[in-house]
Amino acid sequence: MKSVDLTHHFLIAMPAMTDPYFAKTLTYICEHNEQGALGIVLNRRIDLDFQALFEQIKIPLENQALAAMPVHYGGPVQMDRGFVLHQPAGEWQSSLQVAEDIALTTSKDILEAVGRGEGPAKLFVSLGYAGWEAGQLEHELAQNAWLTVPATPALIFDEPEETRLAAAMQMLGVDFAFLAEDAGHA
Repeated sequence: MKSVDLTHHFLIAMPAMTDPYFAKTLTYICEHNEQGALGIVLNRRIDLDFQALFEQIKIPLENQALAAMPVHYGGPVQMDRGFVLHQPAGEWQSSLQVAEDIALTTSKDILEAVGRGEGPAKLFVSLGYAGWEAGQLEHELAQNAWLTVPATPALIFDEPEETRLAAAMQMLGVDFAFLAEDAGHA
């Protein structure tokens, strides 16, 4: 199979996806290369908000407007670790530049800045990430487990999580309700 780079793309789980970690998910691919892929699930909230998260990590949250902001399930790998998608990319420790103005940061300095009200304008916080070994994502794509579409920052940061999956499907011109459970190969 020809190598494809799905960095800064959305993965849309097909209806036949039965894996409980990924059924009915929209995942943003932050890195995809010959060693594998790393993504963040965008449409699964967990029972944790910023107020509780900041209390757990012992960082003051001065901006109470952010207190109720949700934390999300990013995927089944390293679920005890925080991952922050943000715009603009900025100059943070342990950051992966994903797109021109989007980065993924895992260091505490970004959360300390958010707590002081000095963080990036837009952010999405998750615990855990989705990971694929070399060739694994390509194999899943060949098995029709996922649809792909180029990502947009507006869908990541501005779209409500409960409509993100449908919005990504609309980018393809497809209604999720009309997708078949079984896929074939032509």
